[in-house]
Formats: sequence, structure tokens, C-alpha cells
Amino acid sequence: MKRNICITFCVSILLIFNLGYTELLYAQQVVTIRGKVIDKKDKSGIIGASVIEVDQNKRTVTGVSTDINGNYAIRVSNTSHQIVVSYIGYKTFQAGVVGSRTQIDVTLESSANELNEVVLTARKTINNGTGLNITERNSTIASSTISAKALEELAVTSIDQALAGRLSGVDFGTTSGDPGAGMSIRIRGTSSINGSAQPLIVLDGMPYETEIPADFNFGTADEQGYAQLLNIAPSDIKDITVLKDAASTAVWGSRAANGVLLINTKRGDKGKPIIAYNFKGSMATQPNPIPFLTGDQYSMLIPEAVMNATGLPLDFLGNNGQNKAFQYDPSDAYYYYNYSNNTNWVDLITRTGYTQDHNVSVSGGGEKARYYASVGYLNQTGTTIGTDLNRITTKINLDYIVSSKMRFKTDLTYTHVDNNLNYSGSLRGIAFNKMPNMSEYEYDEYGNKTSVYFSPLSNIQGQYSKTYNPLAMAMEGSSQLTGERITWRFLQHAV
Repeated sequence: MKRNICITFCVSILLIFNLGYTELLYAQQVVTIRGKVIDKKDKSGIIGASVIEVDQNKRTVTGVSTDINGNYAIRVSNTSHQIVVSYIGYKTFQAGVVGSRTQIDVTLESSANELNEVVLTARKTINNGTGLNITERNSTIASSTISAKALEELAVTSIDQALAGRLSGVDFGTTSGDPGAGMSIRIRGTSSINGSAQPLIVLDGMPYETEIPADFNFGTADEQGYAQLLNIAPSDIKDITVLKDAASTAVWGSRAANGVLLINTKRGDKGKPIIAYNFKGSMATQPNPIPFLTGDQYSMLIPEAVMNATGLPLDFLGNNGQNKAFQYDPSDAYYYYNYSNNTNWVDLITRTGYTQDHNVSVSGGGEKARYYASVGYLNQTGTTIGTDLNRITTKINLDYIVSSKMRFKTDLTYTHVDNNLNYSGSLRGIAFNKMPNMSEYEYDEYGNKTSVYFSPLSNIQGQYSKTYNPLAMAMEGSSQLTGERITWRFLQHAV
């Protein structure tokens, strides 16, 4: 008797589990729904009616249109979803949960007694800097706009690089091509000797503040301070507008006297979640410079130049023994081995640079809440040894529409920047001027090359530091910049 009870209980459990599994499997089963959409008044088929599948959050999953006879066929991904039918001039019909149905016929009722003609007029609107979209005709501000479509194919690491040469009346300049080096932006040629000539940056309707030291010289050293634009990933940009004239000061005050750079980032849209992955890779090489003299040619040029200028051989000028660098005397091992080379200093500090930029984003939303989130990683090695840039960017944009009159916006961004630079910013300039007959590594008295960099305290070119070894500075010297930036914003405004 006990055995029979046990068997009956086990069978019941299996039946319940099997029934639940069957219902779950049924709810997720992909089925094809067919039907016909007709007019309630004349019973004729409606051509081009929209038949869509909507999930529990009222997000559109898929959709089809009816044919010439009003027939349709739609593949539903989940039988717990609903079928919604709509057409211009008719009331939207909700057929309810699909369930076990495979045939759903719909009758649409006209939403107006008379519908003779509908005229739709579209006008292009622009952002005039106030956050409000107005018609282009009513704008009194000189502006230029560039969309993300024009920037998405560019292998650039920052916004300023992407905009170079693409906006009329806006000049971009830089003093270095190393990774992480910012660019100066001048709108309509605005410049200043000792004051800021940089435009105001407005990100998603709010001024993009940058912390600048009190002793920062805008006239000569604005490169690193303005590199704050590196904290914005180009893949997150929706569009960029430049306000060029002084009329923008009416909105932003004196800070906009040098122009305004309006940057809008991407936000979520109504629909099912969309996951996107973007990768950009590039390789950079230095262009071939003008031909340099070899060490042998340089050793012949200097004595000839001295003879032409003074009428005396270089050997008679003394110069504290520095002329030995051009005598090639084997009895003096130090000068003979260390100053009888053919060294290309520019080639020694130059390499091929590589850039990899990864970005993953997810966006979507329902009737009320919408979201956009992204994570990006950038790694760039410069063409000069010792320079590289690593950057991690994250961004979350949330929108909640309370009603047709009110919307809440929340933006959160985090950026980590790790930038390695050369100890001396003029390293390549030193390499251009360095004597090519010098050795990069020091030779001992027996003519053996050692692992010690050859960097004399003085020679015919002058005193240290004018005589330092560019290769030694590139390999051993460093200047590291590390930045952390967290921005959070909550905004409530009328739609």
C-alpha cells in the first residue's frame, strides 16, 4: 500500500513538472499568426495596415504590413506577447495576448467621420544654444553642425581630431602629435596673448568645466589643459554644433565670447534592446623627413664651414679640445670611437604606432523609460618611443518621460586616462639637431660598445642639456599623466 502511494505521488510530481515545462515551452514557442484586416463599414480589406508584435513593456518586437487584400502573416517570437493593428484614419486595435491562437482576424473602425486630405509639413530645426530646437529660418546665430554619421568611420581618439578640417571658420592646431596631446581650437580666428582664447564647451546642455591651474599659460602651453576633450569618447557623440559669432554671449554670457562648441551625446529610443560593438584600428608611421647628413658628411662639413668663416683650420682654433671630435685620431680612443659613427637619431627614437579602440553600447526603452549605456577602451602607442595613451570611458544616459510636459534626465560618466609622454617635449627637435657622427652607446678604450648611453657633458654643440642623448631620454625618461573624471547630472525639464 505504501509503495503504491509513493508511486502515485512521484507520478503526480512528474506530471506537474511536465505540465509547467510544457506551458513555459509553449509560452516561448515561435508561431506564425495569420489573419485579415478589414474595414468595419464596407468589409473591404485594408492595404498597408501595420501589424506589430508588442512585449509586456509595450516595446515593438517585430512587425509586418497587410497585402493588397488585407491579409497578413507574422512570426511571433513569444506567445505571451500581444498583437496590435493600426492604420492612419482608424482606431488602433489591440488583439490581446496571442496564446494558442494561430488565426486572428481584425476589424478596424474609422476614427473620423470624414477624412478627405492630410497634409504633413516638416521643417528642419536646429539647436541655438539654449537647449530649445527652433527652425533654421528663425536662427540669428551663425552655426555649423556635423553629425555622428560623418565621424563614425574616422580612426580618431578625441573629438577635436575628428572635427579638424570639417567645420568652416574653425581652426585646429597642435604642437605635438603624441598620444594624449590636446589641440587648440579657434573659432573665427579668435586669439589672445595672455588670456583664454578657447571656446566654451557645452555637453548635453551643460557647460563642460575643465580644471586649469592658476599658473597655466594659455598663450604658450594650452596643449595639456585642453586635452580634457579626451574624456569624451567619439563613439558616444550624436552631433556637434559650433556657434561662431558673438550672439552666443546672449545665452552663455562672457564665457561664450570665443564661440561655443555644443556636443550632444546619444540617448535611448523606444524599442527592444540594441547591443552594438564598434572597433577601430589604425597604424601610424612618420613621414620621410628631408635627407640628413651622415656622420662622415657632417665631419667634412664642419671643418669646411669653419675654414670658410675664419680662414683658419679647425685644429688651430683650440675650443678646449672639442675639435678632436673631427680629427679621427686612433691614438685618442675616446674621441675616435665615440665620434666616428653614422647615427640617424630620428630613426632611433621612431617606431610604428598602433591604435585600437573598442566600444560596446546598449540602448532601448519602453513607453516611459529609455536608456543608453556604453563602455569603451582605447589603447594608442605613439610613433615616438616612450609615448602611449590608455583610456577607459563609461557612460549611462537615462530618460524617464512622466508626461507630455515633463521629463527627467540622468547622466553619469566616468573616465580614466593614463598618458605616458616623453620627459622632454622637444625630443624630436633635439634628434634633428644632434651630431650624426656621435654614437648612441659609449665605446670603451678598446673600441667595444657598452650598454651605457653616450651623453657627454659638453662638445662642439654646447653644454649639457643641449648635448643629451635623445635615445636615452626616450627609453629612460618619462612623464606620466593620470586622470580620473566622474560627472553626474540630474535634470528635470519640460518637453
